[in-house]
Amino acid sequence: MPLNTFATVSTFAGENNDVQAKDTKGYPLYISSYLRKYRLYASLYECYHSWMKSHHCNAATAQDGKEWHSRTEICSESAVRRTAAMLDIDSDAFVKGTPLPRGWQFILMGADTRRSLLRADGFPGLGVTMPDFGLPRLLLGGRTVSYLKDIPIGGSVLRSSCIQSLTRKTVESGPMAVAEIRHELRLDGDTSPALIETQTYLLLPALKGSSSNTVSSQQADLSGYRVTTVVPDETLLFQYSALGFNSHKIHIDRSHARHVEGFPDLVVNGGLVTLLLTEFLRREIGVQLSSIKVRHITPLFCGRPITIVANQEDAKWRLRAYDHRSTLAVDMEVGTHEL
Repeated sequence: MPLNTFATVSTFAGENNDVQAKDTKGYPLYISSYLRKYRLYASLYECYHSWMKSHHCNAATAQDGKEWHSRTEICSESAVRRTAAMLDIDSDAFVKGTPLPRGWQFILMGADTRRSLLRADGFPGLGVTMPDFGLPRLLLGGRTVSYLKDIPIGGSVLRSSCIQSLTRKTVESGPMAVAEIRHELRLDGDTSPALIETQTYLLLPALKGSSSNTVSSQQADLSGYRVTTVVPDETLLFQYSALGFNSHKIHIDRSHARHVEGFPDLVVNGGLVTLLLTEFLRREIGVQLSSIKVRHITPLFCGRPITIVANQEDAKWRLRAYDHRSTLAVDMEVGTHEL
């Protein structure tokens, strides 16, 4: 505002006609003018403050050199109810304002990668563009999730994603790369995350010959505090992939899975296996999780039974998934400290 504005105000205030002139609300005109200016500046400040909050992640992490990608996602009732239907539970129990079950955040992680930018194997990147490096095969190696706040159904969240680390290496089987993708979900208006998830992907070279599918010579002990068996079918794999907008061909294209990647059948999504484990803990044992750490050891396949074993270890739970040969496929450590 120009410095001589206040002198101008004093001049107006000293002029009897202007002081007496009033607007429709009874304010002197010179006061009414400055009220309008104040409201304009306040409105501009509010817009700027809102923009800064919505871009907090980008601004806060620019110093680490990582490229963050942000999207606003709605935790919609329809997506939640379809997830419930996929899990064969009553979808009417999930209504606006109630917390999203912990473990269901995959519906907020879907990428909107254009088809022309997909990897050759169909993997969408899930929030960031996944590099190729001449390594056409990709598998999920693990994930960690920290549940810091509940996400309300119907609420708006800001999802920010980046490649946290990218390591290229050469092993006995040839070149490979390990990519860690970090996601942070913030409730509308919050600056601190409600959820932090890091996914580890393995980028692998083209397959030469059949995929190695070594059978363990030692049968695992499948006893535990609670044990159950599930058989994932094509419908379950399709519904999970559709809800997460995941076009990775190893989950939906049997010909690609067998003839290009060398698997015996469609591969069960790593995220789907994690969901089955967390749902077993939530629904069958009644545990509210606060964190998970998952390690994927060997793929699981469509139409083949998966045995889930749950055991309590001090303040934590350990869940393991075994394939049809009783080989350990997924190992998950669960923190259950109530926040």
